[in-house]
Amino acid sequence: MSQLRTVQVLGGGSAGSSAHVGSLAAGLVARGVQVTVCAPAGLDRAYDFAATGARFAPVPRRSDPAAVAALRAACAGADVVHAHGVHAAVRAALALGCRRVPLVVTWHTRSHVEGARRRLLHLLERRAARAAAVVLGTSSDLVDRARRRGARDARLAPLATPVPCAPATVPDGKVRAELGAVERPLIVAVGSLVPDHGYGTLLDAARSWRRLDPVPLLVIAGEGRERAALQRRIRTEGRERAALQRRIRTEDLPVALIGSSTDAAGLLAAADVAVLPSRWESRSLMAQEALRNGVPLVATAVGGVPELVGDAAELVPYANAEALARAVARLLGDPAERERLSAAGPRQAASWPTEDDTIAQVLSVYDELVQPLATRRSH
Repeated sequence: MSQLRTVQVLGGGSAGSSAHVGSLAAGLVARGVQVTVCAPAGLDRAYDFAATGARFAPVPRRSDPAAVAALRAACAGADVVHAHGVHAAVRAALALGCRRVPLVVTWHTRSHVEGARRRLLHLLERRAARAAAVVLGTSSDLVDRARRRGARDARLAPLATPVPCAPATVPDGKVRAELGAVERPLIVAVGSLVPDHGYGTLLDAARSWRRLDPVPLLVIAGEGRERAALQRRIRTEGRERAALQRRIRTEDLPVALIGSSTDAAGLLAAADVAVLPSRWESRSLMAQEALRNGVPLVATAVGGVPELVGDAAELVPYANAEALARAVARLLGDPAERERLSAAGPRQAASWPTEDDTIAQVLSVYDELVQPLATRRSH
């Protein structure tokens, strides 16, 4: 059989899906597969897909009408097209048209929208699910969702996240000193500042931690459209606290937004507790980083989080600030439980699929879809 030719299609490209495509492209190329990655040019600058040995074909973002035409040209001659995300899947299906080329869709995440946008999303999900020969869901609830949307074949495919090649370059003590948390507990959250990531609830929980002695420092690393609103709230509550106490020192401030961190792993490694307050997650990069580094994690029991972390993290309901506050405060006051979670995290991480496991599963799906087509063409 001739060399297998695949096209990997990314839309906007979240950090998780982009990292997965980079890992998948490198693994497939190493196994003799010809790979083309179709994505916005900005993603190639960030992830350097060409360095994996794949060919890179720039495709405009989903709002650009030229995207389907660019995809159609890139998919010419492909044996399998693999789209990552709902929007990428719909565009890939349009680009393929009536061609008898199998479409594989990996469903990495889900969106939470209301009103007319919710109805539109439902239609897009249904179109993506029905167009795919196989849907790979990164968590069990996504597999169920794909089946409800009409997928002919939906399978669980928990993805491996590439393990960093090198440890954090800045010592934990220096990180804590720079943040002003040498003699106080450090709580860390990492992620884009968007409504579904639950930072409003996290700030609600942080109010109760002001009663602890010493007052913990909550550091939130990330950027996003909620930054200004979160910063206003932090300042307002800081002024209120100062008025009550008639004095306030910078080192007593309970919350700090530090923007995007170039060393999120180092920041997490310095934390006493990591928090993940999201409305939904599949295989959270932040949760994986925390567990790999043995950092006690408190996370919401949503989406794929429970099956990802097992008993190696404390789980709380989404949008329940009281439960979140209690869980974190309990961990800060219980060194033995923090030690248990620190030991359990790396053990749980060792149970996750490796990059080789993920690539082998995807390649087996490709072979399963391509071989019957090759047999029919030979007759």
